[in-house]
Amino acid sequence: MKEITKDMLIGDILDADSGTAMFFFEMGMHCLGCPASRGESVEDACAVHGVDVDALVNTINEYLASK
Repeated sequence: MKEITKDMLIGDILDADSGTAMFFFEMGMHCLGCPASRGESVEDACAVHGVDVDALVNTINEYLASK
């Protein structure tokens, strides 16, 4: 996976690169194995957890680009 977008499902991102889990844990998503959280978009999860979606997407994309 080269890049993510805010409309992507968290489960798809985790399946493509499990190293991205740390960024979701940092924002307070500790239930990544839950079917509901895996089916959420990045944007929806950020809204629930009060996180700036653009900042998270940029951080994850920087991580992916560094690999």
